[in-house]
Amino acid sequence: MRELTAVEELIDGSASRFVGGAPARGLRSRLTEFTVFGLKQAWACIFGASLLAVIFGAHLWYPASAGLARNDFLTIAAVVIQILMVATRLETLRELRVIVLFHLVGTVMELFKTDVGSWSYEAEGVLRVGAVPLFSGFMYAAVGSYMVRVYRVFDLRFAKYPRRWITAVLAAAIYVNFFSHHYIVDVRGVLLAAVAVIYGRCVMHFRVFRRRFRMPLVLAFLLVALFIWIAENIATWSHAWLYPSQLDGWHLVSPDKLVSWFLLMIISVVLVAWVYKPMPPDGTPAVDVGPQPGVLPRRNRS
Repeated sequence: MRELTAVEELIDGSASRFVGGAPARGLRSRLTEFTVFGLKQAWACIFGASLLAVIFGAHLWYPASAGLARNDFLTIAAVVIQILMVATRLETLRELRVIVLFHLVGTVMELFKTDVGSWSYEAEGVLRVGAVPLFSGFMYAAVGSYMVRVYRVFDLRFAKYPRRWITAVLAAAIYVNFFSHHYIVDVRGVLLAAVAVIYGRCVMHFRVFRRRFRMPLVLAFLLVALFIWIAENIATWSHAWLYPSQLDGWHLVSPDKLVSWFLLMIISVVLVAWVYKPMPPDGTPAVDVGPQPGVLPRRNRS
């Protein structure tokens, strides 16, 4: 079985007792589903939200005269958050594997992008590799944490999911283009078309409480990319890093970055598929499915 963590078992029991008496139809039913959806999303975001809160708080209140550089403080705080996530069993060791992989993939990209001037960090602190403070890799790890947790707590299933080797080739091409477009033609338009062709027929099925819903997977990619773009605006406002156009004064990150985050979602999904093989919906319709054993799903692990 795909087991819940110990903390999730407690949350599941309490949540089930609280919402278990909600009606199966009507306005209260829809409000219950909406509330549970929001709470599950918040739970999936706990790593990223904690890190973003620390970045935001450090920008407002970290003393300029502190002996420890702010970037080093952020790195130490990110490490502490990650340790606590595992030690308190908010995160499983199996999930940690893909999160570490996100960290490594992201750090390599950070080293290259800062070197070519795509964005920059404040030149302070010793916990860094070149111009890249080590906390930057944890921002990619936060995306990985969200992806593996949302997969689990929403019991994601996929109809007409493409062959994984095809998605791996596409993800590799996207990753290479993040580097190569600085020297040769940018093929992100071709890559976007490839995403539409490869994932266009795929539908994501997910369970909230009593109901299962479905959504085109490409739309899910876009919504998550939008969410990350909003978080990116908070991070750049907090001077975690800055784009060249923001050096003379902060402004919203260009909406063009949504394309980059959308393409990054393909890489993210392929990495998560390494831990959780995409499973079909087994004919489950997007309608009421009757009483459930709990708010959080338990099902066979492939």
